[in-house]
Amino acid sequence: MPPERDLAAFDARATSHETGWLGRLHHDIAERTAALAADTCPGVQRILDVGCGTGYLLRRLAERYPAACELVGVDPAPNMVEVATTTVADDRLSFALATAEHLPYPDNHFDLVVSTTSFDHWSNQAAGLGECARVLRSGGQLVLVAQFSAWLLPTLLAGRRGKARTRQRCNRLLQGAGFGSLAWHHLYAVIINAVTATA
Repeated sequence: MPPERDLAAFDARATSHETGWLGRLHHDIAERTAALAADTCPGVQRILDVGCGTGYLLRRLAERYPAACELVGVDPAPNMVEVATTTVADDRLSFALATAEHLPYPDNHFDLVVSTTSFDHWSNQAAGLGECARVLRSGGQLVLVAQFSAWLLPTLLAGRRGKARTRQRCNRLLQGAGFGSLAWHHLYAVIINAVTATA
């Protein structure tokens, strides 16, 4: 699917993103991601959510990290950012319009970068992971949750050609971006998995 169609689809469903069965699915994945982050990356101060959507995961992370001083979410869909901004009540949280490939933050700024189910929609996954590595401090952690499964190999022949939808492809991209200490975690159903990595 062309990136502009992906963006338009997310922009159109921003106001209903957290409702219905799809909203419940996203909430469940976000809750599990927040728990994984808290278990593997305790005591962080600065958090970035790449592809934050309406900000649900960041709100859950704010609960898990009461001592964190800065929690930032970025998303390329303007309506998603608008909804996220209007629903936040915690002044530690902020949201910005940005893509994974061009993160508007300085080098070595964050302790933790998270991303749930947006990785498949990044225009350039290698460049996005390079940006995640750049904004993480040395020793900082990445928690990346997406569709990773050998069952998805047929999709690489069509609309998702070239995407990292298997562990092997993702491992190569992560290592190419400079990440190490890769660890895989089963997260949801068969195809939603998480990888944690160290910058």
